[in-house]
Amino acid sequence: MARHPVESIRNVTLVGHGAVGKTTLADLMLFKAGMNSRAGSVDDGSSLLDTEEDEKERKHSITSAVCHLSHKDKRINVIDNPGYPDFVGHAVASMRAAETAVIVVSATAGIEVNTRKMFQLAGDSGLARMVVINKCDGDNVQFAELVSSLQELFGPACALMNVPDAVGDGFSAVIPTVNTPADAPSGLAVDPREAGQQVLDAAVEADEALMERYLEGEELTAEELSGAITKAVAAGTLIPIFCTSARKDIGVAELMDAVASIAPSPASKTPTATRNGEETPVEPKADGPVVAQVFKTRIDPFVAKMNYLRVFSGTLKKDASLRNERTEKSVKLSQILDVQGGQTEAATDVGPGEIVALVKVDDLRTGDTLTHGADGLTMPPMKFPTPMIGLAVAPKSQADQAKISGALQKVADEDPCFNIRRDAQTKEMVMNGMSELHLQLVEQRLHRRDKVDVVTHQPKVPYRETVNGTAEGSYRHKKQSGGSGQFAEVHFRISHCPENVNPEEYFVSDRFPSIREFHYNPDLNSCFVDRVTGGSVPNNFIPAVEKGIKERMEQGVIAGYQVQDVVVELFFGKDHPVDSNETAFKTAASMCMRNVFQEARPTLLEPIVSMEITVPDDKLGDVTSDLNTRRGRMEGMDGAPGGFQVIRAKAPLAEVMTYARALSSMTGGQGSFSLEFSHYEMVPPNEQQKIVAAAKKEEDEDH
Repeated sequence: MARHPVESIRNVTLVGHGAVGKTTLADLMLFKAGMNSRAGSVDDGSSLLDTEEDEKERKHSITSAVCHLSHKDKRINVIDNPGYPDFVGHAVASMRAAETAVIVVSATAGIEVNTRKMFQLAGDSGLARMVVINKCDGDNVQFAELVSSLQELFGPACALMNVPDAVGDGFSAVIPTVNTPADAPSGLAVDPREAGQQVLDAAVEADEALMERYLEGEELTAEELSGAITKAVAAGTLIPIFCTSARKDIGVAELMDAVASIAPSPASKTPTATRNGEETPVEPKADGPVVAQVFKTRIDPFVAKMNYLRVFSGTLKKDASLRNERTEKSVKLSQILDVQGGQTEAATDVGPGEIVALVKVDDLRTGDTLTHGADGLTMPPMKFPTPMIGLAVAPKSQADQAKISGALQKVADEDPCFNIRRDAQTKEMVMNGMSELHLQLVEQRLHRRDKVDVVTHQPKVPYRETVNGTAEGSYRHKKQSGGSGQFAEVHFRISHCPENVNPEEYFVSDRFPSIREFHYNPDLNSCFVDRVTGGSVPNNFIPAVEKGIKERMEQGVIAGYQVQDVVVELFFGKDHPVDSNETAFKTAASMCMRNVFQEARPTLLEPIVSMEITVPDDKLGDVTSDLNTRRGRMEGMDGAPGGFQVIRAKAPLAEVMTYARALSSMTGGQGSFSLEFSHYEMVPPNEQQKIVAAAKKEEDEDH
C-alpha cells in the first residue's frame, strides 16, 4: 500500500525569472510547515535548497531542488527552479513531475523575460498555473498596473485571489477577494470585491451546470464555489494570483492553503504513454503497473549519482527490479530516498504522484522511463531548448587530459541543456550551453568538483566545401623502393550534385553513361559513381578508390572542411599485375580528388541558422539594424503581448556565435532568442578569401 494516497498529493514547480524570491518562498514554506527550525536564507547561505557551493557563492539557484512538506493533510512536493534563462533545462524537466506551475513575479521588477517563457511552457505542458506577486513590500511598486499587464499578457483568466492592504513598507496583510470581509480597508490598489467577481466568472466557466445556475442569479454555496475554483484551476479557465512578501512572511500562509485546497492532485490527471506507437493512458493507481520517469539527475560527491523519479502509476518497493525502457535492461532499486534539498532519508512503498530519488543505478538518464508490468510503455520525451552557444574546450595540463571527458560527461548528465561533442571536421571538443554565463559556470564546476582545469576559445565554424563547375582529370601514383612497389592510376570527373536530388532518377540516367554502380550519401548529398568499362580498374580495387575519396572529402581540399554536394565519377584507370594494391589505389584516389576538385570551381559553404528573436517594441530598430550588419535576412515579424515583437530571420552562424551578449546589451536584458540549423549557403567571395587564408596560415604554423 502506498504511504500517501494519490488524492492527498500536490506537486508544484516554482518557476519565473531570476531574483524574484522563489527559493526564499520555498524555504519559508518549509519552515512554516515545521520542516526546518528556522527559515533558510539565500543571502547567508543557510537555504535548504541552494546547497551547491556555486549557488551559495552567487546567491541564486543554478540547478533545481526538490523538497516536501505537509500542510492541511496534504503532502506537497515542491521543485524550486533557477530563474535565469541560462539554466532553463531544469525548469523544463521539472514540469514533467508536477501538476501545477507557480509562476513567481517580482512586484518591483514586473514581467521579465523568463516570466513569459515559463508561463507559456507551463501551458504547453498542460499544467495548472498560479501566479504569485512577491516582494509587494518593495519600493516603487505599481500594483494595479502590474495586474493589468498580467491580464493583458496572460489573458482574462488571471484573477486576484487576494490583494495587499498596502504596497511598499506598509504591506502587512492580504485581503481575500472571495468572501471579502466587511471591514476590509478602503482605498486599496485594487478593489477586492471587483477582483472577486472576476474569480467567480472564471470559476464557473469550467462547469456548464454551475454557470447556468450562476447566470440565473442563484447563490452558490461555499463548498460549490471551492469545488468550482479547483476545477477551473485544473482546466485553466482560472489562473489565480496571490500576493506575498517572502521576506516579511506575509501572504505565504494563504498561498500554502491555496496549494493544499485548490491545486490539482495527480489523481485529477491521466497522462499518456506510448507502446508500439500507440498512446496508452497511465492511470494513477497504487495497485497498477509501475510507470515512472526520471526528470532530474544529480552527481552528489557523497552519495554518487542520484536520479529523481516521478511515479505515475504503481508502487515502488525497495529491492524491486524495474525495466529501463530505453536500454531494455533491468534496474534494481537498492535504495529509494525522500529528498529535502540536500538531505535525504530512506523511503518505502512509494505510490503514484510521489517524487523520490534513486542512487547508484547505472546507465539511468533524465527522460528514462522505468516500468514493471507495463513493459514497452514509454512516457513522452522531454523537449529541451537546443543549446547553441559553444566553446571549444581542451585540458589545461596533461594531468587534466585523463579526467576531462568524465568530468564533462557528469555535467551533461546533470544538465539537459548542456552537451559535449567532438567535431570530426574541426577536430575540436566543443561544449554547448544556453549562454556564455552557463559555460563559465561549467568551467567553475569542473575546477571545484572534479579538479579539472580547461582552456576555452571560440569554436571553429563548421564550413563545408563544394564545387560549382565540372572538371576531369587523372592521377598516377607510382612508388618504387626495393621489392614490391606501388602503382595505381585513376581518372575522375567531378561535378556539383543538386539539392534534394532523387538518386534513383538522377544517377541512373543519360547524365551517367555506362554506369555500373553508385553509392549515394544523403547526409552529404554526395555520390560515388563507378562507370569503369573494360576492367581498366579491377573490381577488387574499386572499394579502395571509394575509400580514398571519402577520406579526402573528410579532410577537405581548399580550407580543410568537409566536402558535400559533389558527384565523383570513376571512369578509367590503370593497374600493374604486381605493384598494384589497395593502398596504392586509395592514395591515387585521394590525390586525384584533390587535384580535380580544385579545377571544378571550388567554393566554401557556411551554415545558416533560423533565428526567432523576441524584443521590446522600442528596441526593434536597434536589433534589426544590428542583424543587417551580421548579414542577417529578416523573414517576418509578429506582435507579442506585453509590448514585444518576435522577429524571424536567417543569418550565418559565424555572425551570431556571440549574439547572446549583444542582444542583452541592446535590450537591457529583455531580449531573448533561439537558434536552429537551417541549411548551408555559399560564402561571399570576400569572406571566403579570409577563411581560406586563415586556414592556410594555420596549416603552415602546424607544419
